[in-house]
Amino acid sequence: MNDHVQTLDTPPSAWQRFLDSHLWHSFTKDRVAQFSLLIFVAYAILALLAPLIAPYNPYDPAQIDILNAEMPPSWEPGSDPAFWLGTDAQGRDLWSTILYGTRVSLAIGLCAVVLQALIGIVVGLLAGYRGGRIDSLLMRIADVQLSFSTMMVAIVVLAVFQATFGTELYQELAMVMLILVIGIAEWPQYARTIRASVLAEKKKEYVDAARVIGLRAPRIMFRHILPNTLSPILVISTVQVANAIIAEASLSFLGLGMPVSEPSLGSLISSGFEYIFSGSWWITVIPGAVLISLVLVMNLLGDWLRDVLNPKLYKG
Repeated sequence: MNDHVQTLDTPPSAWQRFLDSHLWHSFTKDRVAQFSLLIFVAYAILALLAPLIAPYNPYDPAQIDILNAEMPPSWEPGSDPAFWLGTDAQGRDLWSTILYGTRVSLAIGLCAVVLQALIGIVVGLLAGYRGGRIDSLLMRIADVQLSFSTMMVAIVVLAVFQATFGTELYQELAMVMLILVIGIAEWPQYARTIRASVLAEKKKEYVDAARVIGLRAPRIMFRHILPNTLSPILVISTVQVANAIIAEASLSFLGLGMPVSEPSLGSLISSGFEYIFSGSWWITVIPGAVLISLVLVMNLLGDWLRDVLNPKLYKG
């Protein structure tokens, strides 16, 4: 009898609470969200395992033969069964370059969003909790940052860096530069959202109780207020990863992104654009379709999360 009572009094595990949550219930009912997550997970697994899955290494010059350049996909006349998606203008297997390119694009997108979130969360927490002149100063800085588009800032910074330090050094640091530029350019999105949440949270009783018992401001902000603002952060992050991938692809298309020797989806699209009207459409179209589908499923996931995590849209 005592064991039975103890079992009834045992609080549910974190996994059980998740299975009982509205988030999981909504996910089991939403076929679009399930399909989008499945596609994204497939992209992530293929990108992560690219060195094991790809039949060729596009970074290894010994595995590239210029005589294989511009071979069509397997369903086109004149194709080679060894290259089922064809080859690019350098003779690289397109399937292999897409796997490695997706890996690079996802890495840049995820790392840039982590940088955005770190800066934006710190600024938003500080502005919302402290208020006054600190709030005004930080939000004016965010307003100035928002007045410049990400692409404009990235183009200016990357072009100046490339002109100052040379193309060779830029190509070595291309991934780091893209992460820094995209990350720093987009932090106000997080800062403004977190600030709005903090302004609402800091008036609640648990924050007053934390102050009364003598907890310091940094602990209150990061240990007590921040966990209650994670819902909007999750929604923003999903959309921002897609935006970061698009920004990287756009910069690569303009020649300011990843070098051709280290393919990303954007650099693949750019490298094949000049051949699209000569008949070698697959060099640009297939990586372009991969990029569009990746961004689409991430935006669909972001829309679903926004609807689920917004209490005003919850209909019980």
